Amino acid sequence: MKAVVMAGGEGTRLRPMTSTMPKPLLPVANRPIMEHVLRLLKRHGLSETVVTVQFLASLVKNYFGDGEELDMELTYANEEKPLGTAGSVKNAEEALKDDTFLVISGDALTDFDLTDLINFHKEKGALVTVCLTRVPNPLEFGITIVDEGGKVERFLEKPTWGQVFSDTVNTGIYVMEPEVFDYVDPDVPVDWSGDVFPQLMKEGKPIFGYVAEGYWEDVGTHESYVKAQADVLEGKVDVELDGFEISPGVWVAEGADVHPEAVLRGPLYIGDYAKVEAGTEIREHTVVGSNVVVKSGAFLHKAVVHDNVYVGQQSNLRGCVIGKNTDIMRAARIEDGAVIGDECLIGEESIVQGNVRVYPFKTIEAGAFVNTSVIWESRGQAHLFGARGVSGILNVEITPELAVRLAGAYATTLKKGSTVTTARDHSRGARALKRAMISALQTSAIDVRDLENVPLPVARQQTARGSAGGFMIRTSPGVPDSVDIMFFDERGADLSAGGQRKLDRVYARQEYRRAFPGEIGDLSFPSSVFDSYTGSLVRAVDISGIAEAGVKVVVDAANGSAGLVLPSLLGRLGVDALTINPGLDESRPTETADARRSGLARLGEIVASARAAFGVRFDPVGERFSLVDERGRIVEDDRALLVMLDLVAAERRSGRVALPVTTTRIAEQVAAYHGTQVEWTTTAADDLTRVARSESTIFGGDGRGGFIIPEFSSVFDGTAAFVRLIGLVARTQLTLSQIDARIPRAHVQRRDLATPWAVKGLVMRHVVEAAGDRSVDTTDGVRVVETDGRWVMVLPDPAEAVTHLWAEGPDDASAQALLDEWSSVVDSAGR
Repeated sequence: MKAVVMAGGEGTRLRPMTSTMPKPLLPVANRPIMEHVLRLLKRHGLSETVVTVQFLASLVKNYFGDGEELDMELTYANEEKPLGTAGSVKNAEEALKDDTFLVISGDALTDFDLTDLINFHKEKGALVTVCLTRVPNPLEFGITIVDEGGKVERFLEKPTWGQVFSDTVNTGIYVMEPEVFDYVDPDVPVDWSGDVFPQLMKEGKPIFGYVAEGYWEDVGTHESYVKAQADVLEGKVDVELDGFEISPGVWVAEGADVHPEAVLRGPLYIGDYAKVEAGTEIREHTVVGSNVVVKSGAFLHKAVVHDNVYVGQQSNLRGCVIGKNTDIMRAARIEDGAVIGDECLIGEESIVQGNVRVYPFKTIEAGAFVNTSVIWESRGQAHLFGARGVSGILNVEITPELAVRLAGAYATTLKKGSTVTTARDHSRGARALKRAMISALQTSAIDVRDLENVPLPVARQQTARGSAGGFMIRTSPGVPDSVDIMFFDERGADLSAGGQRKLDRVYARQEYRRAFPGEIGDLSFPSSVFDSYTGSLVRAVDISGIAEAGVKVVVDAANGSAGLVLPSLLGRLGVDALTINPGLDESRPTETADARRSGLARLGEIVASARAAFGVRFDPVGERFSLVDERGRIVEDDRALLVMLDLVAAERRSGRVALPVTTTRIAEQVAAYHGTQVEWTTTAADDLTRVARSESTIFGGDGRGGFIIPEFSSVFDGTAAFVRLIGLVARTQLTLSQIDARIPRAHVQRRDLATPWAVKGLVMRHVVEAAGDRSVDTTDGVRVVETDGRWVMVLPDPAEAVTHLWAEGPDDASAQALLDEWSSVVDSAGR
């Protein structure tokens, strides 16, 4: 005996879940509804099955194939147009015409005893047996009345309450004889209940109703879909669950990584190869799909999360459904009844209210409050580039697929046969992504010079030696789950805004150039890059007086790539140096702010006990460093900028220094005291680089540990700044604490405010209007200067839905008051 599974419906009431997926493939407890149906058929000996398909038919066929994995024989009957419940079965007549067959819906969850149903059909000698069940609310179903012998007396499809005369409804499960096809016209829409059964009853044909005991849920609405998940977890329906019940009601599938400190309160289900971190709380009736990542601090209750979803830290999901391949970012909140479609991005700290529908491929901005459904807007970033290049969470936002497309777009912006220099930090993620990008470059007719793991300044210098450009992949500073892909121009500087826009356009259009046979690019691995770098450095930077002064320093390589260049460098300087943490630690390619602070404290202890002149701690890629003075005290990064500025300006006595407009105005006093001048730039690194290339520029810095030494390079270079600092300290014979003491204290406060993209322009207009007659500087964002010299700066972030504010006053309280005042202006404009 064969069965027919009807799997052609669109499931319009379940959108947006069914916008990109046929209803039978919707997962219940991490298995498609239709798979539960097929397994039920198999249990009752119905292994030969015809599947009728129409909407997104290829997805159903591709998933189940010929049924081999289920030990079944599946064939398919494809409808070119919707033919109704009877017409679709008629479409499969050729496979069913020789014997009794069973018809069942592919999108209803049940555990009925189909063997007993079939036996009932045969005992009654029925032409058609309708499987019935009793439900509390029959409005959405076909009501059926049977007599004492089980013969059907009356049908009524989807009645009103005034028409309800029974709670016994048609489940859409039938046992039929092939003669029924005589009552179904081919290639036209025909329904069983509305067309065929009334005709059979009119002719007195034997139609019987079998009232089944057991579970049945027509998964036709969002509410019934979530209910079906809970019923499976509660054991109300007899279906198979993959995995192991590690505690009562807590099911964990093979390969899932659940931290012992995660709180699990069943019944719940965690799919195969999911990762649940410590500090997560997952509560009852939650289903977590395959390959889902749930970060620390997340809370899930009655949430249905489909496959390959990323659930960020401190996010809160209650009673919602999340479509596959969606990213829920940090501290997002999704309320009861909300449904998020496939491949969406829900931004940080955003709130999606209850019963909101977000359709597939949409982006909800960071900090957004969404209380109406999002249907038409399309997903897509306005720009690929942020403050650190192309950045995102590894294998969530930055995937190998994106990396290959990005490299192909970059290659397309260059001439065929050009050379690109590539580099990475010491993380496995960066290594894997770089290899993918190299292959894309080569197949786009680009030659590649791969430096492998080198400090970022070395990558920039090597790029500037004959390459058309380059890139480096590193772990995002302080964010171990994320990576930055940093693109360079032919000078080794960050790609300009114009270059970024060009790359953006090519990437968005997906118009990638491909190499013809014989044009595939070459791959080479330059040698002696560290000796070349240090040789150039000691020739360009003034190191006179270092050996004679006997300067003693402590250098903390922080287990990063800066340690790779130090052995070659320190020997050439003739400095007494103690190096700590020189080895690479692949498991820690970056460090949190707290870990870095602890490392600096330990460095300070060593500096003080060793009676060294100072200590430096490099970042993992050698681009920046932090300072500790001779007493072992940490010199904060913004203060270190002023100390370096004072030393350089005092020695040079002329020229310009490049500083971003967010820097304290104390810097102007320091520069002017020594006869130098500040040139204010935007906060973009490429703007600092542009000014640093000028012959009159003697120094640059950003107040975050980044320093530019123009006589060697126009980009941030921690190693070059370290060499420059040793020379300056050796020649001045002053300690860092003495230099710091002669510089006035600065009082700058900073704050970030969430601002939806749609109102950023409005916010800036309100800021200008609120400034009134006060002095306004628009070098970058809007800087408003009060008559007493206090100032506030408002700057919209170019890559995130955030507005940054800085304020400076004569003391912290004054700066804080100014920051509060202008935060109110920004907040009021954004409402």
